[in-house]
Amino acid sequence: MISYQVRAFGEPLARAQTPTPAPEGGQVLLRVLAAGVCHTDIHTWEGSYDLGGDKRLRMQQRGVTLPLTLGHEIVGEVVATGPDVPEHVRSGQRYLVYPWIGCGECKVCRRGRENLCAAPRFLGIFRPGGYSDHVVAPHARYLVDIGDLRPEQAAPYACSGLTTYSAIRKIPQDVLAEESVVVIGAGGLGLMCVTLLRALGCGNVVMVEPDGARRGAALAAGAHAAVDAGAPDAAAQVRQAAGAVWAVIDCVGAASTVQRGMDLLTKGGQLILVGLFGGELSLSPALVPMRAISIEGAYIGNLDELKALMALVRDRKPRAIPTTCRCLDGAQSALADLAAGRVVGRLILGPDADPSSRAVPATLEQASPPCN
Repeated sequence: MISYQVRAFGEPLARAQTPTPAPEGGQVLLRVLAAGVCHTDIHTWEGSYDLGGDKRLRMQQRGVTLPLTLGHEIVGEVVATGPDVPEHVRSGQRYLVYPWIGCGECKVCRRGRENLCAAPRFLGIFRPGGYSDHVVAPHARYLVDIGDLRPEQAAPYACSGLTTYSAIRKIPQDVLAEESVVVIGAGGLGLMCVTLLRALGCGNVVMVEPDGARRGAALAAGAHAAVDAGAPDAAAQVRQAAGAVWAVIDCVGAASTVQRGMDLLTKGGQLILVGLFGGELSLSPALVPMRAISIEGAYIGNLDELKALMALVRDRKPRAIPTTCRCLDGAQSALADLAAGRVVGRLILGPDADPSSRAVPATLEQASPPCN
């Protein structure tokens, strides 16, 4: 088995060749067909999150140990199963792997909210992930049907799709149906947010993004307006396009974008944070109740939400975000390009990808070239 591992935080990924594991009990071994490259991978590779004021949250503090194979947006093909796996899971079937696995024993996990477990065992963070030619799913229940989606289309739904879907579901249905939603940041997360907002019935999505190419991608994904975050009158442009701002989803999570989101909200508005860029900001507590605003975090999502999301994708066929496929041995350059802001949409690692291929599809039927 070939994997690309973090051996030391901040150092180039190391190629590792190890025996391909044999699944035991309820485990399923899958050949990796597509693995998305996410900003969480960058934080994990670098070894910390920025908390502002020269404070860092170190990966060791979270329980991350090395060596580690990154990658949590995974689609794979079943190649072997443990003796306790149900018969309906057979070799050759393709699945999206739910990566946000908990301990399975605590009351949070028993409630079906493994993503909030205090002792997480997430794929690609606490156990080997998808920057490999094979991955082990610890139980068949974590395998989610992708229907007729290509692997590179389906993979991002495990993180960017699930995270934004969970965030959108926090918005009251009447607000979603009757008001505009402002999305800050048109990276892979933000573009996914736009497509799912449209699929869930939002009539007016306004993107705020400094990069021109990404603003164009947001419009192609279904945004009704895309405002240059660096424009002197950006706030006025947003309000002109959106009217009263009742909901903002911040897909960046930097101090400046959080402040911008709070400033945009009308009385009674809602700011949902999903990005993890970091930093710190000052907050006047008195203004929160006086303005009746709410500030809420959305941390990935649970297994039932991923199943509901994939059912939504099959039913309503939202526009696919741009994807670029690269070979697995391009994992390090993919991380570097994402960290440097040179990516529009999602980079996908696959076994036989064409590194030069890129597509900006309008629908699920117009997908980028396959990674395999």
